[in-house]
Amino acid sequence: MPFVRGSWMRGVAVSALACVALGAAGCSTIIHPLGGGSGPKQVTNPDSAASIGVNGYLWRATLDTLSFMPLASADPYGGVVITDWYINPEKPDERFKCTVYILDARLRADGLNVAVFKQNKNAGGDWIDAPSTSQTETDIENSILTRARQLRLSNIKG
Repeated sequence: MPFVRGSWMRGVAVSALACVALGAAGCSTIIHPLGGGSGPKQVTNPDSAASIGVNGYLWRATLDTLSFMPLASADPYGGVVITDWYINPEKPDERFKCTVYILDARLRADGLNVAVFKQNKNAGGDWIDAPSTSQTETDIENSILTRARQLRLSNIKG
């Protein structure tokens, strides 16, 4: 009898897999048979469309503001932008790295958090962590927010 039970369980597993596959396939595209003579018309389901997970103005403003720094990672769905180390040519003995967290889908001043990391080069040529001023973080936040407002206003005015 174990063979009969095994085939029954296989049938249930295959049926469940087929239901899941059909359900997932039906989420992204709806095909209307009345396509007007040129074939079926496809309409994308807006609920399944991939969209950015954070405020678009803050996201674009962050990338614009930090464009002078090399980008290490950018996650538009989680709202995290991480830069690589940047060395100012005028001060080759110090370097900076930024991490920006976009915390909200709305354009708000408290929807943004910036962390700045600083290192100084010692006499042996090694990089040593150094404290960065909180004013630097505030200045970068303000620059991002100002740019986001400019982007939003330019989009409204058309």
